[in-house]
Amino acid sequence: MDAPAVARLAARYDVDYRPKLVDEPRALEAALPAADVWIVRNRTQVRGAMLEAAQRLRVVGRLGVGVDNIDMDVCRARGIQVIAAAGANAVSVAEYVITAALGGLRGVFFSTRAVEAGTWPRQMLSQGREAAGKTMGLIGLGSIGQLTARKAAAFGMRVMAHYPYLPEDSEGWQAVERPQRTLEQLLRESDVVSLHVPLNNETRGLLNASRLSLMKRDAVLINTARGGLVDETAVAAMLRAGRLGSAALDVFEKEPLPAGTPLAGAPRLLCTPHVAGITIESNERVSALIADRVIAALD
Repeated sequence: MDAPAVARLAARYDVDYRPKLVDEPRALEAALPAADVWIVRNRTQVRGAMLEAAQRLRVVGRLGVGVDNIDMDVCRARGIQVIAAAGANAVSVAEYVITAALGGLRGVFFSTRAVEAGTWPRQMLSQGREAAGKTMGLIGLGSIGQLTARKAAAFGMRVMAHYPYLPEDSEGWQAVERPQRTLEQLLRESDVVSLHVPLNNETRGLLNASRLSLMKRDAVLINTARGGLVDETAVAAMLRAGRLGSAALDVFEKEPLPAGTPLAGAPRLLCTPHVAGITIESNERVSALIADRVIAALD
């Protein structure tokens, strides 16, 4: 959490700020009985015995957007207010997606080792593609998806989306072709596919092996949403078989990635540790928003 936001809370309340407490479960469980507010990022599981230990809890502050790490049913039943930082990291995620799209289409991000070794793969890397005129397919069109659509359109990309929860007369479709595509149509037509939906019972395993096989052989897959949306084994197999152009994954089924993951060593794959929404600027916005709303909730 950004230091000025922590300081604002500490000026009003007794604050126990230990960023590494997520990796010390016994210490965390010991601290929770005294907590009126519990502020977390995505790795902390607000559920089970930990949530049971927090009997005084009134507010959960989520330094991010997704709440799949929080038992929302229990929080509702106990009257615990859950505050997420909706929209505060949208710019960071959208910029990550555009960067990954450009890099995946061009292919040059994966050339460093070959150039260092003196193989000079100029001919191979001359087959990269421009973003202008290519099709960006967005699965999900919330605030981050809409911002990504506008940025992609500014690069001259054609943008389509699948998101049945947003009425087609909404302003959110302004940078997107209508009518919206079915998921299968989007996968077949897109040069770049980016996910922007939450992880829940309906979306878990959304891009399974069967659906991934619908994508173009040179398409780029980007996932900055949640790892459980995508079959990682299928992605790795498709990359190795030349059935997928490239992939950029910022989120994974298990985080950190376990030893023996099928993704290890897969070609044309960019893996980052769940940081698409975290920049200096976004962390300031997210932290300030949560601090403000926690103060309002307690006052």
